[in-house]
Amino acid sequence: MHIHVRNPDESPGSDPELFGRVQEGVRKHCPGMIVQFSTGGRGREQSARGAMLPLRPDMASLATGSVNFPASVYENPPDFVEGLARTMLEYDIKPEIEVFDLAMLYNAANLVKKGLLKDPPHVQFVLGIPNALPARRSVFDFLRSELEAVLPRATWVAAGVARHQWEVNQWCLEAGGHCRTGLEDNLRIGPDRLAASNAELVAKIAQACDRYDRRPATPAEARRILGLRAVH
Repeated sequence: MHIHVRNPDESPGSDPELFGRVQEGVRKHCPGMIVQFSTGGRGREQSARGAMLPLRPDMASLATGSVNFPASVYENPPDFVEGLARTMLEYDIKPEIEVFDLAMLYNAANLVKKGLLKDPPHVQFVLGIPNALPARRSVFDFLRSELEAVLPRATWVAAGVARHQWEVNQWCLEAGGHCRTGLEDNLRIGPDRLAASNAELVAKIAQACDRYDRRPATPAEARRILGLRAVH
């Protein structure tokens, strides 16, 4: 579960408190579910983007470079990225490396070499955001080949934004990767939607697994695949 939080007035607000409340609820009602906090920058100062990491979620997102978004720049300067990576190491949090543009993949490989990311890392390719990586099969295949070359032990997933979500989900199932789905990506750009809820989107992928000789992992299996601590 990839988590963002907002105050009732839609401002970013007291992130650690709100993230803590969400994490407590998820762990109570969905035992074993992997909790991943977003360190994204939409509406938050850089100083606040890692403030909730002492809550020790299982995972947290880590974009390893800056990129243009449709109407803004998603700023992740090198010293900030390395600081977040160090904090995640300190609290035994596994980063999900978010690759919004090609250089971010090589930046992640350099962080592994520096010892700021544990090997094997977990990498997510984000496809379909205007001004960033397009959702093209040739790009998807190239990214996977480069990942094999520079981070051969990595696990990987690809996210398709807006109308590309289901298409990219199917590419991942076919190619042996993992899947990301949800209304955050599906509704981020434009009015298109594939379903009425996150649950419906997850069910759509689960039901498609058989067509690709795949199956959903249990929470315990997912933790082993990603190298996360077990839940007892």
